[in-house]
Amino acid sequence: MDWIERLNQAIAYMEAHMTEEIDYMQVAKIAHCSSYHFQRMFAYIADVSLSEYIRRRKMSLAAVDLQSGDKKIIDVALKYGYSSPTAFNRTFQGIHGIAPSRAKENGVLLKSYPTISFKLIAKGVEEMEFRIEKKDTIRVLGVSTPLSSDVEKAYEEAETLWLKVLFEMDANGDVIGQGNLCSELNAACNSEYNGFFGIEIEKENGDGGEYIIAVASSAPESGSLKEYIIPAHTWAVFPGKNFFAEEYADAESATKLEERIYSEWLPTSGYEIADRLDLHFNFATNDLENVPFEQWIPVKKIDSATV
Repeated sequence: MDWIERLNQAIAYMEAHMTEEIDYMQVAKIAHCSSYHFQRMFAYIADVSLSEYIRRRKMSLAAVDLQSGDKKIIDVALKYGYSSPTAFNRTFQGIHGIAPSRAKENGVLLKSYPTISFKLIAKGVEEMEFRIEKKDTIRVLGVSTPLSSDVEKAYEEAETLWLKVLFEMDANGDVIGQGNLCSELNAACNSEYNGFFGIEIEKENGDGGEYIIAVASSAPESGSLKEYIIPAHTWAVFPGKNFFAEEYADAESATKLEERIYSEWLPTSGYEIADRLDLHFNFATNDLENVPFEQWIPVKKIDSATV
């Protein structure tokens, strides 16, 4: 079974449970990946976050219910998981542009968001460089921050940690020098991997995770730097040119490369994600506006017999 089939099975599961709280862990299990990876992959391929897609589908179904019968608004709200009529009204109006009380009016315009369906399509001819590489465990020293289970919030949390590591700032948020943590990491770094790892690890229960900025090191732990182990894996490794590029559309940015990995490479690669983590390695440079990097994805061959 390939990625496209698994994605569509995950969508079918969500459709069958739209009147319930969608279990992201179960959805991801159907797709054979973690909930964090599934949210990320879904957003890149569908161009909408998973939470927003579910919200749109529920409000589409709620509109049909309100128009096609004598159901009370409170009953429809409860059906789709809203215990508060105020929250339901706010969400309904945000999607349809009108209050649910007006849904039955003659000639009123409502919006319908149909069930999404994935299929393989041609998306241009831009090449992607990658290599498949087996690596033993890597010991690193670093600092970490908790990650939200929501992918968009997790990006912001990771970015905040990078700012904390790289820079010292005054009370106004202006940069006044290199960060003390950056100096500590540089001092602990060994020569085998000359640069910084950014490591995302999801909890087993899917309730958020941890983001780590670290260096490969044989030095002992210090007050600021803790030991972590990057497990042995087969990795799909993708080179990039500018990790800190701010523009999402920048073809050289980490975000753009990650989008292409999940939406273009992974669905047709014959591989699936093998663990609840991924990482990037930023090569040492003094030019923070042009940081060369690699994106590492833990992978294993898809078992064609898996159903």
